[in-house]
Amino acid sequence: MGKTPTFSKSDLIDQVAAKTGFAKTNVKDMIDAALAEITARAEAGAKVTLMGFGSFEQRQKKARMGRNPATGETVEIPASAHLAFKPAKPKKS
Repeated sequence: MGKTPTFSKSDLIDQVAAKTGFAKTNVKDMIDAALAEITARAEAGAKVTLMGFGSFEQRQKKARMGRNPATGETVEIPASAHLAFKPAKPKKS
């Protein structure tokens, strides 16, 4: 079985620059600014929806008990927050 191909941020920058004619540095700045704004709004409690793409929102994980794999000791894993993405439903043809 082959390795799943990856598409990195630099690949995205290259593709957008090629399609728009903008310089890669300008495209990088725009992508960085867009991602920073999405992250900031979601962390502030807003649900960020990009129609046809998906939505981002901050989700909370409750505190839970876990186990240290090295010692087997039970430890409490504290509550945490994470940015979640939910893709949009595919278009019907």
